[in-house]
Amino acid sequence: MIQETIERKVTIRHKRKCRFCAESALPIDYRDVKLLGTLISERGKILPRRLTGVCAKHQRKVTREIKKARVLALLPFTTIYR
Repeated sequence: MIQETIERKVTIRHKRKCRFCAESALPIDYRDVKLLGTLISERGKILPRRLTGVCAKHQRKVTREIKKARVLALLPFTTIYR
């Protein structure tokens, strides 16, 4: 019998750091549509923390600011696909 060695691929995951904690000078504001646009999907949904790497405290603030921007029509509530 010939023994085969099974090599397993080891993936190393690095923990994402919150960009708002790292740069304290980076404000979260409803008027900054460019920044908030990176935190929503192309369908207009708010991306979860596990995808954006934002901490819980800042995710709550981001959600609040996105909702403000939607009410003022700076960001879309949804996109129309037919």
